[in-house]
Amino acid sequence: MKHLSSTSWLLSALVLLCGCGGEGRLSVPPSVPPSGPPPQGLNIAGNWQINTTSMAGMPPLTIAGSINQSGSSASGAVHIDGSNCFDPLTTVGLTGTLTGSNISLASASVAGQVTTLTGTITNNALTGTHTINGGCANGDHGNVTGSKIPLITGLLSGTFTTSGGGTFDVVADVAQSSSASSQGSFGITGTATFRTSCFSSGAITSGTFPSGSFIIGTSVALVIETDNGTVTFLGTANQNKGEISGDYTVFGGTCDQTGTAVLVASSPWDY
Repeated sequence: MKHLSSTSWLLSALVLLCGCGGEGRLSVPPSVPPSGPPPQGLNIAGNWQINTTSMAGMPPLTIAGSINQSGSSASGAVHIDGSNCFDPLTTVGLTGTLTGSNISLASASVAGQVTTLTGTITNNALTGTHTINGGCANGDHGNVTGSKIPLITGLLSGTFTTSGGGTFDVVADVAQSSSASSQGSFGITGTATFRTSCFSSGAITSGTFPSGSFIIGTSVALVIETDNGTVTFLGTANQNKGEISGDYTVFGGTCDQTGTAVLVASSPWDY
């Protein structure tokens, strides 16, 4: 899976409207826009994938995991991938604020590194900047773009292609938990029906990163227990196409094999 980098977003704006005093005129006092709670309807809580572009010559990072919201407070649990400075298995905690549509997040220190993200959230998308202070990645800074990933829920149908060129079809009925684990992942459960002589059906067992069935950022892992072995699938979700593509392995039965698969949603994913 691709993982993440700790973060801190901070964009606040003060607009001062001044009126000039004078004889026979009213003096209009400065006006400051309200701070505090985000705009009504803005809900940032969910599964996020954030990508960095360094202006310091550092490798691009992928930050994936959960962001939670309570009024104007924000927190999260993410994983950072793409650099030897970060262990993608380490859960990185985030804390910060949401003021209007502006967010500021800072990570806990990871190997001496503190990552901050500041940006603006519009239509479930984040744009902003990042900085890393301390440790191996000290001095990294640049731009970030991010997306809130829709819930992977409903029917998925697709084709598995074996390494030998054979194919078989699958239809899965999946449901994603709306609550994140302490690792920042979201469990997936459901059932799958296969059109192959190797196995007919299976149960999708929920898990927590890095085991079992879950989604974190755009990385999707499925573990399907069938009547003739276990199917594991590791893929990447594309919310624009409504599909998940990746690699699969079958083991523990009479049809052990590897290959690729593409699963397509029958209806649009929802936030």
